[in-house]
Amino acid sequence: MTKYLISFPSEAMVLTDEQLAAADVDSHAVIEEAKAAGVYVFGGGINEQVDPALVFADGAVSDQTYPGSRLNGGFTVLELPTREEAVKWAARLARACRCAQELREFMYDPAS
Repeated sequence: MTKYLISFPSEAMVLTDEQLAAADVDSHAVIEEAKAAGVYVFGGGINEQVDPALVFADGAVSDQTYPGSRLNGGFTVLELPTREEAVKWAARLARACRCAQELREFMYDPAS
């Protein structure tokens, strides 16, 4: 089985407070369905109140990030048998979140 990252950036969710509350309920319902189906690995949202850090091999820490690097919003990792199944789950999350979702496939790592 392959792990898939389904995600969206914060700026994709242009919703009223009422729509945001409904999207929260609906997206959590999809996550519960993924858990019940045994395909949920983990997920969550990036805490944008905490600045990212770039950590070097010697332990030094910088408040800089890689040029062009930007990660925010929400994400879910699911483990699924096919890309077609991943597209179906991404579509369900897109409906629930009221915004399109990016779909990415993790490379196979025999140690994970």
